[in-house]
Amino acid sequence: MPNPNYITPEGARRLSEELGRLRSVDRPRIVQEVADAAAQGDRSENAEYIYGKRKLREIDRRMHYLTKRLESAVVVDPKEQKGDKVFFGAAVEVEDEDGKRHTYRIVGEDEIDSKAGRISWKSPVGRALLGKRPGDVVTVRRPAGDIEMEIVSVKYT
Repeated sequence: MPNPNYITPEGARRLSEELGRLRSVDRPRIVQEVADAAAQGDRSENAEYIYGKRKLREIDRRMHYLTKRLESAVVVDPKEQKGDKVFFGAAVEVEDEDGKRHTYRIVGEDEIDSKAGRISWKSPVGRALLGKRPGDVVTVRRPAGDIEMEIVSVKYT
């Protein structure tokens, strides 16, 4: 497996819920809207029909994407991790050069939410933190210049 799709149980649940909602709620609703619009007559100038078909293609594309991502997912439960070394699923508290503290949770690509502090294990910060322990100092390369961060704590919850 050259490029694993690691994901937390919570992330897998969210993707499954989105897929279920698209399949059982959103798609049937749009199909009905398209059928109603088609019943109105000339489809070539019917904006509701054209928009509905476009929306239906977007939903089908998203459902296909989610299905493939879930099929290739390797679910890793952070609660099963032990020790103080940074691995997938860890909540890592760091202190930057300015003394500011940030907490990052290392998650899969489908779970990224920078506002909530969830970063990909493939991101520059995520890659720099993996395998490190509290007290280690890591250097993160970024376009604005390198930054050093010290790992304060590592938790698996």
